[in-house]
Amino acid sequence: MNTELMLKYLMDLKENNNREWFHANKAAYKEANAQFEELIQDLILKIGEFDSSVLQNEPKSLTFKLMRDTRFSHDKSPYNPAFRAHISSKGKLPIPVGYYVMIKPGGESFLGGGLFADMWKDATKMVRDYISLHDQEWNEMIHESVFQEHFQVKGTSLKNVPAGYDKEHPQAEYLKYKSWFLEYPVQDGEVADGEAFLQKAAEMFRLMKPFNDYLNKALVDFQMPSR
Repeated sequence: MNTELMLKYLMDLKENNNREWFHANKAAYKEANAQFEELIQDLILKIGEFDSSVLQNEPKSLTFKLMRDTRFSHDKSPYNPAFRAHISSKGKLPIPVGYYVMIKPGGESFLGGGLFADMWKDATKMVRDYISLHDQEWNEMIHESVFQEHFQVKGTSLKNVPAGYDKEHPQAEYLKYKSWFLEYPVQDGEVADGEAFLQKAAEMFRLMKPFNDYLNKALVDFQMPSR
């Protein structure tokens, strides 16, 4: 896959973030997007070596559109100059959690894992309950030396431990969270070397897998709300 071509297209889109330029350069988009889908296919196979649950996925079904929803935003730029995908056992749905890729020039690219969505109260409660009951497993996981070397748990958080949970719980700080995720930043130069980036992404995702597995055990009974 040609990651340099992806970066060039996204940088051009960032500088020309309007519908006229996008439609005039549709061929360049299709070429860059095809390269991104090739990257995702390679990642599926690499991830499949340690997590076979992702192998049935088709790259096209895992990617997100460039078009932004500007209805409630002060920024009316129509496109998000980023190629994004979520690879999990059930595709790009946020639950079950999986492996997230965002390629965005300007030092904004990252590899992610965990639960990014915080809009479903049921999911948040399931994870809080699980951490509350399995705090030793959580503690050992996030303090494991390799985990600490590469990751820090992030997420939207309340100011206080919510009602119904012990304010003195050993993991009280994490019980405040509404989402729990990891982000491993990747610089443009690293992305530009396609083969090296593929290897790095696969390795980081391998290291994220225990975190994903923990959250997916918490979320095993979650049902996505019907529209």
